[in-house]
Amino acid sequence: MEFQHIVELVGRVVDGFGVAITVVGTLVATVLAAVRLSRRQAGVYLAYRRRVGRSILLGLEFLVAGDIIRTVAVAPSYASVGVLALIVGIRTFLSFSLELEITGRWPWQKPVAGDDPA
Repeated sequence: MEFQHIVELVGRVVDGFGVAITVVGTLVATVLAAVRLSRRQAGVYLAYRRRVGRSILLGLEFLVAGDIIRTVAVAPSYASVGVLALIVGIRTFLSFSLELEITGRWPWQKPVAGDDPA
């Protein structure tokens, strides 16, 4: 088995983890929200949004890692690196937007005293 084939396979596995994390995280968040709704607990929607957002963020991190592994290690060319830069830029923008939605602050801002870390 060639090195490039192994690296391509590793990249696809990392991508698979990213998708699985997003799907499983969303399913778990949905089940937890349904349980909380059945018990008529408060704050179900905000907790649900945070859990789904966190699963998407973690999934995006794995998808970016898979793209980097496949693009840089397998066939680094100017075109493939340019496409990778565009993909990483879009996914980074999505990550920042989700972080702002979830926590109410940018990723580089320090948490305010008394903020809920969860």
